[in-house]
Amino acid sequence: MSAGDLRKRYEAAFMPNYGVPPVVLTSGHGCVVWDADGNEYLDLIAGIAVSSLGHAHEELGEAVANQVMSLAHTSNLFINEQEVVLAEKLRELLGGEGRVFLANSGTEANECALKLAIKYGKANERTYFVAAENGFHGRSMGALSLTGKRSIREPFGPFAIDVRFVPYGDAEALRAAVTDECAAVFLEPAQGEAGVVPPPDGYFAAVRQICDATGTLFVADEIQSAIGRTGAWFAHQHEGVRPDILTLAKGLGGGLPIGACVGFGPAGELFAKGDHGTTFGGNPVAAAAALAVLWTIEKENLLDNVAAVGTLLKDGLAAVEHPLLTGVRGRGLWLAAVLTPGAAPAVEAAAREAGFLVNAVQPDAIRIAPPLILTPQQARSFVDAFPAILDAAAGAMKPNPEAEPPKEN
Repeated sequence: MSAGDLRKRYEAAFMPNYGVPPVVLTSGHGCVVWDADGNEYLDLIAGIAVSSLGHAHEELGEAVANQVMSLAHTSNLFINEQEVVLAEKLRELLGGEGRVFLANSGTEANECALKLAIKYGKANERTYFVAAENGFHGRSMGALSLTGKRSIREPFGPFAIDVRFVPYGDAEALRAAVTDECAAVFLEPAQGEAGVVPPPDGYFAAVRQICDATGTLFVADEIQSAIGRTGAWFAHQHEGVRPDILTLAKGLGGGLPIGACVGFGPAGELFAKGDHGTTFGGNPVAAAAALAVLWTIEKENLLDNVAAVGTLLKDGLAAVEHPLLTGVRGRGLWLAAVLTPGAAPAVEAAAREAGFLVNAVQPDAIRIAPPLILTPQQARSFVDAFPAILDAAAGAMKPNPEAEPPKEN
């Protein structure tokens, strides 16, 4: 089946919320993928920071295949060993503490966190929540109510809870917004969907102090930033603070759908029997995949690789001088090349033509979030190609002098 035929079938069969993606991928190995026309690409998206071990990783494949042939599903009515071992492993990586709820996605992990915060708020006469402008926590109605991106939030309001939005990274604005009537603060360690926007140094420490002073729960949404993405197991560890509730997903499953919500101290014991549940959460196949991811990251010292290759990639891109490039931000293998306004779609397309998959996450930023196994040689290949990619994008953006001028209304 040709790529063109598959795109037509896709358009006819699916709801139009994604449009029609430009590439039909058929296979991958490591950090490389191939499309239906035989073109090869270096994958610098990793399924939106999901494919931690890249494609066709042997240990991940064996873990999934073996588990499917043993026990594929149990529901929450029974215990399976893989979910218990995974919860214990997450607790170990988090310092030996926390109570875990396993879900199927980041949105569901955030829904769990929100329900915990609502229960805490009702028990303590706290009536509102605080989140950040331009933040992203998911698209289901609860998670969307916390999402500060107006274009995707406002068409589906009003929402059932009172959420007050503050500028991201502004500790004083947060301090003014959080009182003893606030149930919880929801924040990302860096705003992924806003373009990998980091806060000032010390921001998370300030958030922790503000929440402690007011008795407010601090929820860290690490859906994108955790599981080694920034060179630490969890991004909040860079600042030496711990939230009350932590949400995880994406890279945890290495490609299989899984999410987790971890509550620390009293926040881990807020739910009573029957307060929350899921049919597929804790699925043994997804849990086996997550364990393979975590064990492989440890065995192959991938946190060190993320730090080293991330620095190479960031410094290499930052050294490029081009009118379209205004900077590079982020940490580890979670970066954004910051561009002139409106340039990102053209840069994404030019990169694809050159054999590199990147994501125009904002009109002025492309996100770079490759598998954690990216090699120095692969990173250098993108750095070396980047000037020509920017040139091609600039050429595509130039107005065609032969084009008909726009008609005046």
